[in-house]
Amino acid sequence: MTAKEGASVSNTGSGEALQDVVDRLAGEVAQLRRSRKRLAGAAHDDRRAFEGALHDGVQQYLVAFAVDLRRLAGLLDGDPAAAKALLDEMTTNVLEALDEASELAERVYPPLLEARGFASALRSAAERAGVTAVVDVRTAGSYPPEVTAALYWSCVEALSSASRGSQATVLVLDADAGLNFEVVVDGHHPEERLARLRDRVEALDGRVRVDERPDGGSRVQGWLPLTP
Repeated sequence: MTAKEGASVSNTGSGEALQDVVDRLAGEVAQLRRSRKRLAGAAHDDRRAFEGALHDGVQQYLVAFAVDLRRLAGLLDGDPAAAKALLDEMTTNVLEALDEASELAERVYPPLLEARGFASALRSAAERAGVTAVVDVRTAGSYPPEVTAALYWSCVEALSSASRGSQATVLVLDADAGLNFEVVVDGHHPEERLARLRDRVEALDGRVRVDERPDGGSRVQGWLPLTP
């Protein structure tokens, strides 16, 4: 083989390798665009669900409260006993409305996450889902809010697939210039829920792995970077 032929073969090989890199990058960009689109769609669905909960829940409580106030005004002088009974009923309804408003606020950003930390917020979320969770957080301190929120909602997403009344374990620790997390539950994850979880983690350049066990349990393992 002449030097010219050798150079031609070498250039061909380099060109093919470069094309492989270009194809791989193009595939990753396309995958990222699909992920971003799914995240945008999920955010839109969440906003619609939130609006529906406000309209069908809290707003209805307020409308009923306004009606009851007018009824109460008419009963105060003529029927004090009925007025007292109505007032007791209104108090119960207001407390229920406050509980529902608190639950809606938790869906936006849980106050416990900032006030008492990740472990407390996650135990509260597990309790609302009817799951007993053993939460072990081994981290050094505070992290960027987008990382903390992604970590929290990813774990909540994983816990939401657990069977009610079952036990789950959550482990979070510093590792590899990021945060590792693991959620083990008694239950399998629907594909739509898994897609949301993956999109949430991969949007921050993290990674996630899900192992479904034959016994009906599953393990979610993920990593979120702490540096851009």
